[in-house]
Amino acid sequence: MSISRRQFVQLMGLAGAAGMLPGCGGGKQAAKGPADLYNIPKTGNVTLMHITDTHAQLNPIYFREPNVNLGIGGAYGKAPHLVGDKLLSHFGIPKGGIEEHAFTYLNFAEAANKYGKVGGFAHLQTFIKQMRASHGPNNTLLLDGGDTWQGSATAYYTRGQDMVGACNMLGVDVMTGHWEYTYQDHEVIKNVNDFKGDFVAQNVFVRNDAAFDYKFSDFSGWNEDTSRAFKPYTIKEMADGIRVAVIGQSFPYTPIANPQRFIPDWTFGINDEAMQRVVDDVRENEKPDVVVVISHNGMDVDLKMASRVSGIDAIFGGHTHDGVPAPTIVKNKGGQTLVTNAGSNGKYVGVMQFDVRGGKVQGYDYKLVPIFSNFIEPDKEMTAYIANVRKPYLHELNEELAVSEELLYRRGNFNGTFDQVICDAQIEVGDAQISLSPGFRWGTSVLPGQTITMDNVMDQTCTTYPETYVREMSGADIKLILEDVADNLFNEDPYYQQGGDMVRVGGMDYTMTPKNKMGGRIDDMTLNNGTKIEANKKYKVAGWATVGSKAPGRPIWEVVADYLRVQKTVKIDKLNTPVIKNVAGNPGIDDYVKG
Repeated sequence: MSISRRQFVQLMGLAGAAGMLPGCGGGKQAAKGPADLYNIPKTGNVTLMHITDTHAQLNPIYFREPNVNLGIGGAYGKAPHLVGDKLLSHFGIPKGGIEEHAFTYLNFAEAANKYGKVGGFAHLQTFIKQMRASHGPNNTLLLDGGDTWQGSATAYYTRGQDMVGACNMLGVDVMTGHWEYTYQDHEVIKNVNDFKGDFVAQNVFVRNDAAFDYKFSDFSGWNEDTSRAFKPYTIKEMADGIRVAVIGQSFPYTPIANPQRFIPDWTFGINDEAMQRVVDDVRENEKPDVVVVISHNGMDVDLKMASRVSGIDAIFGGHTHDGVPAPTIVKNKGGQTLVTNAGSNGKYVGVMQFDVRGGKVQGYDYKLVPIFSNFIEPDKEMTAYIANVRKPYLHELNEELAVSEELLYRRGNFNGTFDQVICDAQIEVGDAQISLSPGFRWGTSVLPGQTITMDNVMDQTCTTYPETYVREMSGADIKLILEDVADNLFNEDPYYQQGGDMVRVGGMDYTMTPKNKMGGRIDDMTLNNGTKIEANKKYKVAGWATVGSKAPGRPIWEVVADYLRVQKTVKIDKLNTPVIKNVAGNPGIDDYVKG
């Protein structure tokens, strides 16, 4: 069901009159309620809507923003490395209201109970239809930054097909990818073929040894002359003859961060020079009025790319799950580029309006719009689709495993409480001393007092390589793992950052100095009982999600489910977060408690 702009605004007003809209705090926020969030007047003649990193969350969810997102070196004190009050102050967001809850972790559980869940494709659909109706269907595009076809049980069981169908219904015009490449390569090609929009990726090439007799040579995106596996860009014709070029940039480290064995013939990379050539060719040969990049680099990488590649009006970024309320303006030799990032899990829609005149962008207006499901009527057609997709799996997904006595969350540079549950489960079920869990940034939140279902567990663990292991490792090996991931996270050069947060640990503690160099960040490793971890001694370690060869054990969700069925209630006795040195005053860390 589509609704008119007038009906949409009336719905918001009626909700407020009926007391459905929560009250707001004092000051500037007092006059602002949910209705104002969705009243976006048309200010330009091209509107680009942007979603990213929805991670297959078809239904509304809770999602806590981080209290630790450290910026090191040139990233210190800059977006996206701001949390809590520092983020509010930087972007001029008043304290105590709905926007504080939308963009920060502050008072999360209390505010989540007050304002309700966020996201949901049926609610996204209503908002997007409204935007298209009010701004003009020929003036709007919907861009998707990827990490959309993975992250839930139904996406896993359908190999991403449920999300392809949802994206087609949502009307996604252009997308790129990352976790989309964690299915088998033939499944990736099928999903891209079934997707009704344009899948673009200028930085994905076919290996030379595979290109001669390429097994997907009949795929329309393959270009034998350039060896690109997918179309590098697409041109969209808008109203009044305005031409918008959308270039794709997939996650450059996919074969390193995820199993290359699934996609053996494809290479990735940042490829600044190739990107500049594409931008220059598009500018010269296609004569666009607007050139944008839909990127899955991560925001720090996008900021550096924007300083090195000219001719891009805006980069719509993803991967790092940063909900950034305003663009960063990056100067380069061609002028400037706007860099944005639109969070994750369907929690936000970035709305960029361009004033395009004389063949170029003359001005812009940007809003990162939080999608509160309590205040947006769900689209009936999408609601029915979601119910149908989930129906075969509901018996499994609705199983009640345990009740949480505290807030369970993941997002942040170090262990979240749901990560700790996963780590504790591996130690208990695997009879291990230490556990390791990937620093994935996807995964929804569970409020205190809520039942943890199998659906919640799958939201935290649902990869295509979920197998577990228990093996012996030396103390030196454990330190090497921690040092390697720390360098990936805190290297001062964004081009050496490969995404994700610090590997989560259970059964051990350590000290971290993010400003140090590779090999010197990790120190004082001890077991939970205080015993020093020795370099030459062996320890029994449980883990999962191996990127190289397949691990031999059961899927991680079975291990966690077994643990929760026995526990029945969850209360974190010890959170294995490290002691962090030399970060006093860093605006990317707040309310940090060493477990």
